Amino acid sequence: MEVPLPEPGPLEVRIKVAAAALNPADAAVWAGIFRSSEEVEYTGLGLDAAGTVDAVGTGVALKVGTPVIAFDAPVLRSTKAQAEYLVTDVHSVAPAPEGMDLTLAATIPLNAMTASLALDHLPLRPRDTVLVTGAGGAVGGYAVELARTRGVRIVAQGRPEDEEFLRGRGATWFVSRDEELSEAVRRFVPDGVDGVLDAAALGAPALAAVRDGGVFVSVRGDVLPAPERGVAVRLTTAGPEATRLSYLSALAEVGVLTPRVVRIYPLSQAAEAHARLARGGLRGRIVLVP
Repeated sequence: MEVPLPEPGPLEVRIKVAAAALNPADAAVWAGIFRSSEEVEYTGLGLDAAGTVDAVGTGVALKVGTPVIAFDAPVLRSTKAQAEYLVTDVHSVAPAPEGMDLTLAATIPLNAMTASLALDHLPLRPRDTVLVTGAGGAVGGYAVELARTRGVRIVAQGRPEDEEFLRGRGATWFVSRDEELSEAVRRFVPDGVDGVLDAAALGAPALAAVRDGGVFVSVRGDVLPAPERGVAVRLTTAGPEATRLSYLSALAEVGVLTPRVVRIYPLSQAAEAHARLARGGLRGRIVLVP
């Protein structure tokens, strides 16, 4: 639908969107999990965007024409990233990776921020061990790459066809999602891993792979297992942090992070793109382009 062009207020930026990634959180919005769609005339979709600065409000130093990525965290607003233009808070914006196609760059904000924040909840030191479930997915893949920068040893769980990719991105060991998880992990780490980043939202089966007194971190509050054996259970939620987003963009620029796009749809085919997202099973993000 056509809606009025949003105008930036103080400390806000308007971005001419070049690409917007789809995430499972978008499906939760249009499914009415956050609120009924009947309460408002229309609701925008999209947390991730890449594009160029088109206009700025007072107090913003960014120049018009600057390539940027944005993590537009507020879920319920009338216009969001999956549109021709996005207005968002300046603290939600970072320079785009120099030399990277903006279609790829659009997949960084939410997923890389979530992975980075989740790892901060795991007090891991070099040579400690961490299990990343769903490591072949968007959050899990970034988590493996970021964990490697911290010098920890990584058990990556995923589909059999993910093994080569994950070993290439820093996984020390690989376990298939077809195996019983705790048993498979303990083949490599007999006492259990020091921490788990449960990107696949497995809950209790992933908790069972943690050593006594370890740490379990989930990215979804609806699947948090009950603590046991002295294991701390924590939840990660991502919000706008310009400094962290700039750091992640820089890591992508030098090849430490690997954005993956599996399908590109024009904005006019958004319904088809969201239907494909809902079917799942993709290794990479769907991206909309105006």
